[in-house]
Amino acid sequence: MRMRFLGSTSEAGACPTLYETDRGTIVVQGLQVTDAEALADLRDVLEGEVAVEVPRELITEIARRVLPDHTATAFQAREGTPSATG
Repeated sequence: MRMRFLGSTSEAGACPTLYETDRGTIVVQGLQVTDAEALADLRDVLEGEVAVEVPRELITEIARRVLPDHTATAFQAREGTPSATG
């Protein structure tokens, strides 16, 4: 599998970051979620899977770049949503 950098909201290329693969999938680089309460909310986690956290603004920015028209507006940042820059 090969990956192409899509973007990041971090400085110096640190996480969180999104990549597109040659298989038509997206790879997410971010901080692993370790909070027990948050992990308890996950469903059907398979062996080898982990949850990572990325700011909504990163997904919105990448969606604006790769999706047609204004499809990405569904991901608009909400007040109080954690972000990598704030």
